[in-house]
Formats: sequence, structure tokens, C-alpha cells
Amino acid sequence: MTNAADSDVTKSPRKEQPVAVPIGLSHLRRGRGALSNASGRFEPQVSVASPVEVGDHWSLEGESSASEKTQWLKDATRSVITTNTSPDIYFDQSVNPYRGCEHGCIYCFARPTHTYLGHSAGLDFERILYAKERAAELLRLELSKPGYTCQPIAIGVNTDAYQPLERKLKLTRQLLTVFDETRHPVFMITKSSLIERDIDLLQSLAADALVSVSVTLTTLDTTLARQLEPRATSPARRLKTLETLSKAGIRTRVSVSPIIPALNEPEIERIIQAAADAGAASASYIVLRLPHELATLFPEWLKAHYPLKAARVLNAIKSLRRDKLYQSDFSNRMSGEGPRADIIRRRFEAACKRFGMPLDKTDRKLNTNVFVRPARPDSTATNAGTSHQLSLF
Repeated sequence: MTNAADSDVTKSPRKEQPVAVPIGLSHLRRGRGALSNASGRFEPQVSVASPVEVGDHWSLEGESSASEKTQWLKDATRSVITTNTSPDIYFDQSVNPYRGCEHGCIYCFARPTHTYLGHSAGLDFERILYAKERAAELLRLELSKPGYTCQPIAIGVNTDAYQPLERKLKLTRQLLTVFDETRHPVFMITKSSLIERDIDLLQSLAADALVSVSVTLTTLDTTLARQLEPRATSPARRLKTLETLSKAGIRTRVSVSPIIPALNEPEIERIIQAAADAGAASASYIVLRLPHELATLFPEWLKAHYPLKAARVLNAIKSLRRDKLYQSDFSNRMSGEGPRADIIRRRFEAACKRFGMPLDKTDRKLNTNVFVRPARPDSTATNAGTSHQLSLF
């Protein structure tokens, strides 16, 4: 499977109103991960699509072709660097040029963030995207601040920075250009082969140990991948990307995420072996997380695609979360807890040792000593985007 064509992405002048789709009436949509589109949890009212009678059965009224297409809107944010203090995350700063993601991964932990914008965490997350067109300009401005301390910044941790819309807008490439010019360290996380387009910038950064690329590999099963990640790059193509980047001298990692108990869990060893053969230098994993709306969206997807396995998989997930679908404790939200979580960890560590790949947590340092602070634009230049203020020395 390859990324969706640019022609499927259109600019929308307004927000599309979220529509709730009852689980019992949900239907599959080609190229989409979520089956439903329930209103966000912050909305005061919940709207439900009206069913129409067809023969002896009831079904949902079909959507128009226009509403099915991916749309994008301008994100008017005034800053792009997001900070966190989470003890289980290896970076303190991140930049996400896009909100929402057309890859449509049903397990994506970022889906609930779309409800902050008045949209659904379901289908809206996949087809109503926001682009930070001034991302590079704002990044340069924030890096130029006298009080800024250089620490690695991660790109694409919330939604994929190389999703299909990036082919058209090139916002991620613009960000990398700023990092390259300022010699600033950056972590890249993606499941798209589009990252190969930017090998020139990545090689320049790699020359000073300023970049590390993590490629997410969830499964080697193309059928499962097509259902889990309908518009993401195929597993075989991702392995090729790992190989291409590695041969180009760019430090690469594989992220086996998420590990879904009783679904892709049996593939742990095969995935690590394939990634090692492709040149990945280290590996990490995260077990499935189901915060907020995902606790409804994922079981709905599971029962539609794997009805005979659904109960087993859900029970296995609960075995990692004290008989719940999710727990947000920093100590175990990424790995789970209990006997099954211990088995997953031991299998993963044993496979990494067997195939000669260190665990990712031992290989995360980037160079922060060559940072060149950009010239700070004056207020007029910031608004007009023209000249820069001269430095005193």
C-alpha cells in the first residue's frame, strides 16, 4: 500500500460538523480506519445521522463524495514548540506541523486530541486536517529567543509529519531546513517512505550527530496493516526505507508500536529480525494505549474486522491494565503491567539481543554543542516576513 494521492486532499474553508454514527449501524469505508464519527466529548450536543430504510433493513444514509474526501484547514497557532514533563518520554520538546492524520491508524493515541477542535476522534481525525503553514517561520522565531536552551526536538510524535498532505505542503521539509541551518538536534518519527525525499537534509544533520529517525513497524502482515493503518506505507516499503536511510549514514531505529496482545504480538521476533536485516541500529516498543475515545473506537474496529478474536484480544489488553482497557499511570502506560507485560518485555529484549540490536533507551543522545542561534527578527519583520534586525555584535 502506498500513500494516498494528493488529488484526494482539498482545502476546506470551514469546519465540518461532527456527526455521531451508532456503532451498530457503522459501515466500512475504503481507505479509512475508523468506522464511526461520534461527536467529541467536549461538545454540548450530540448529532446522529438519520438512517434510511432500504428494503427490509435499516442502514445509514450514505455520505456525499465531497464529505468523504480529505480536507485541510489553516492552523493559526502562534507557536510550534510543545513541551512536556512526562517521565516516560525521552524528549522534552516536539513540533507537529499537522493536526489529524490521513494515515487513519485506528490505534492512534492522538485521535482524542481532535475533540479539542470540535471534531470527532473517529472519521473526522482522518479527513479534517489542520496545517501549520507558518511552522518553519515560528520555529525560527522561537529558536532565536535569547533564553532558548538547545535540546533535541521531536517531529511527528503526535501525528505523522510525513502523511500524504506533506507531499503538497512540504512543511516538514521547511522545518528540517531550519534545523539544518541552525545545527539543531532533531528526532524524527514516521511510518512513511516520504521521508526519503529529505535524505539530503538528514545526511547534513547526521554529519554532526544531529538526527535520529525512528520508523514505526506495527506488523509484517499486509492484510492486517491495511486494516490497522489503511493509508500508511506498506510494511515492506517501510523496511526499504530503513535500509535506504541506514545506507545513507543516517541513524535509524525501529519502533514496534503498538504491540496489540493476541493480534500482532506473535510477530515481535519476526519484526525485530526484519528491521535488523534492514539496518536499524536499535529498537523500542509500546503496548497498545486506548485513552478516551479509543476505548470505543478500537473495540468497534476489532469486532468488525476480527469478530472471532475480539473477546480474546480485549481480555488480553485488560490483563495488562488491571482489568481495564487503559490506565494513564506514567509508570506503566507504555508497557503495561502483570505477567503478560513481563513476557512481552522479555521476548522483546531477547529478540533484540539475538539479532544484535540494542534497546532504544540506550541510544538516544544527540549533539547539542553546535547549535547556531538564528538572528531574531524585529516585530515589523515578524508581521511582514521581510527583513531581520541586525545583531549588536
